[in-house]
Amino acid sequence: MKIHSASVIVTSPGRNFVTLKIVTDDGVYGIGDATLNGRELAVASYLNDHVIPCLIGRDPHQIEDIWQYLYKGAYWRRGPVTMAAIAAVDTALWDIKAKVAGLPLYQLLGGRSRAGVMVYAHANGRDVSETLDRVGEYIEKGYKAIRAQSGIPGLDGVYGVAKGKFYEPATKGLPQESTWSTERYLDFVPTLFEALRVKYGMEPHLLHDVHHRLTPIEAARLGKALEPYRLFWMEDPTPAENQEAFRLIRQHTVTPVAVGEVFNTIWDCKTLIEEQLIDYIRASLVHAGGITHLRRIADLAALYQIRTGSHGATDLSPVCMGAALHFDLWVPNFGIQEHMAHCPETDEVFPHAYSFKGGYMHPGEVPGHGVDIDEKLAAKYPYNPAYLPVARLEDGTLWNW
Repeated sequence: MKIHSASVIVTSPGRNFVTLKIVTDDGVYGIGDATLNGRELAVASYLNDHVIPCLIGRDPHQIEDIWQYLYKGAYWRRGPVTMAAIAAVDTALWDIKAKVAGLPLYQLLGGRSRAGVMVYAHANGRDVSETLDRVGEYIEKGYKAIRAQSGIPGLDGVYGVAKGKFYEPATKGLPQESTWSTERYLDFVPTLFEALRVKYGMEPHLLHDVHHRLTPIEAARLGKALEPYRLFWMEDPTPAENQEAFRLIRQHTVTPVAVGEVFNTIWDCKTLIEEQLIDYIRASLVHAGGITHLRRIADLAALYQIRTGSHGATDLSPVCMGAALHFDLWVPNFGIQEHMAHCPETDEVFPHAYSFKGGYMHPGEVPGHGVDIDEKLAAKYPYNPAYLPVARLEDGTLWNW
């Protein structure tokens, strides 16, 4: 069996997605997600102009060798564009291998380690009252874990708070700007989680995303203030380029820490894992080089009792979600999986076998990763440029969004 052809499909059914389709000379095909929010066409070009020509004629079963070829062979390693492209190839090849074997992907990884994958939903509101209502709605739907975000008095455009039915930070046109105040945020967030625990008790798992907004000592202060409310995790409390910064957070709080949705390789989290500075690693299939590389990250984390909690927002397509659920069902040190429901248009373009019931998701039993793409329907949704926003402090200083 040889790779006969490959193509990149860019579509925007509600938001922009980049999909790689690899076809073998036997007619078997696999697809992989290559979406990089706000930089989609950079990955599409990388695939079309530099990767696909190198794939034609290769044996699709040689997944490891192809991964090493694309990583080491490029010389200029790592980075979000390169790793998203490699992830798309890797995911598509695993899809092909599982289809040829006639097995769901998780069986090729070693079989399931659990009956279902616990996922968390996103509950957000313009104020505490509205956030409490949204959390209640997800509890009624059966979710056991919910991320809670709320508008902050005195600030407009707070991260995680939707303007409409679906939260979508990327907007058409040039990047929008929002104003941030760490002081207002730190004073407000504990009151949100106090209200949630008063209303819903200690049973629901509650999560919160700081989204890189705090310095290490500020993050330590927040973690300590949230300890009475027993968060499942505090996500991305400070930028992680300096992994050693998390030592300061660990010295002051026992609130669990999750990080990694912007990580590209195992090197981004090596110190965090080896020094046990985090509790959950959030690297995603599409941003961290696909199944092949994410397995290495998870295996390293397992040595230090750190669990997975992969990114799964709607800036990743159903292709990534389907493959991630197969990974989650297998990985021994699984923690939780983020789940944001895609809009109906996206679900139509990407028919899938995965399902949700009682707080858990399952990838399904069809051969491969269980997600396909309707190319004719995808063509009806042309690429629509959109950018993530930027944040500034109240004095105008550019800050971490």
